[in-house]
Amino acid sequence: MGIEVGGLFGLIILIADIWAIVKTIESSVPTGKKVFWTILILLLPVLGFVIWIVGGPRK
Repeated sequence: MGIEVGGLFGLIILIADIWAIVKTIESSVPTGKKVFWTILILLLPVLGFVIWIVGGPRK
């Protein structure tokens, strides 16, 4: 009756990706960069999030 590790890991990645997308949309960078970062996060959920953490748009 426990949650699988893969399911829990997937949920954590989903929450982190949604948070990163919301923070990207709220940022003051131009629309083109917002679209780029959003697509990167959606296409590469884990790697895109890590890249966003390191070099994503800041306020």
